[in-house]
Amino acid sequence: MAARESEGQRRRTEALRAAAGGLWAAPPALELSHRNDRLHRNAGGRETEVGVAVSLWLPGQRAARTATADAAGAQALAAEQVARLRLSGELREAAWQIAAAQAEQAQAESQAQGLGQLADDVERRVKAGDLARADALAARAEHLAATALQAEMRLRLQAARARWTLLTGLTSAPDLAATNDDAPSAAAPHPELQLASLSTELARQRVDLMRLSRRDAPELTLGVRQDVPGRAEASRGSLVLGLRLPFGTDDRNRSLEAMALSELDVAQTQELRLRERVDSDIAAARDALRLAMVQLDAETARGRLLRERAMLLDKSFRAGETPLPDLLRALTAAAQADSAAARQTAALGLARARLQQTLGRLP
Repeated sequence: MAARESEGQRRRTEALRAAAGGLWAAPPALELSHRNDRLHRNAGGRETEVGVAVSLWLPGQRAARTATADAAGAQALAAEQVARLRLSGELREAAWQIAAAQAEQAQAESQAQGLGQLADDVERRVKAGDLARADALAARAEHLAATALQAEMRLRLQAARARWTLLTGLTSAPDLAATNDDAPSAAAPHPELQLASLSTELARQRVDLMRLSRRDAPELTLGVRQDVPGRAEASRGSLVLGLRLPFGTDDRNRSLEAMALSELDVAQTQELRLRERVDSDIAAARDALRLAMVQLDAETARGRLLRERAMLLDKSFRAGETPLPDLLRALTAAAQADSAAARQTAALGLARARLQQTLGRLP
């Protein structure tokens, strides 16, 4: 839809440029007239006139219309860049959703595999008489819960990939390592701010064009006339040159000037509000990035501690010093911490991507 709107705007701009580059302010007109005395004298007199009327440019009007067409063309290009930026925002969100789903699925598979090995070990020890049957049931139940979580994570990943395919038409997952969201980019104008500035400039050019078009274009007429005074009289030909100068009135221009000035005022207000919003969004995105970094450090440290604790309890369980429920709780806590750290890693990448999006950077 955005591409079609951009293409339509580009065609309108080309039409405006073509009209501004013409020799005449409006297309020429053909004038035909014929008169005779058949109703009152019927002496055979007749007069025929053929001419061409062309509209002339008012002083400065052609340059103003060209400037307006150029401003409209620049605005169309800026609107296309804004559409690309908005699409890139959707792609960034979808890509990092896939990354988060992949990380959670990997953690779920690791947890399911570890609990499956533990359940098998517990069943062997139950058969050997070292553990009670209740421990085997508890271990197998935890393994089944991890398997169900693994299936849920697989469905989430499929949904994220389906959204990516819907947006891009690609079936392969995005390569986030190849993106430039982590790298600082050179300063460049924000596409939305640039569009707002060009919209204001277009409105200003339209005001100037309106002030130079307070009246209709004058018309120059060039033609030939053939006169026949009467029967048996020779016809006479002549060249006709005419000039038509319309007058402009305040009543005609007041509404047009008010509309143009209103459009300029709205464009300037929207540009000011947009700059305020963009500055606020950039500040919020930077704060979110700093918070994501702190949260990732905390989640990583927490996961490392809980994983170490689970390993110690596993050794103690194998030595017969720790009951199975304590080990299962420790493994669950460690798995949840690892999953939270994986999600936070993806959240940090998404925070960086959102900051680049807010800054108006294309990936």
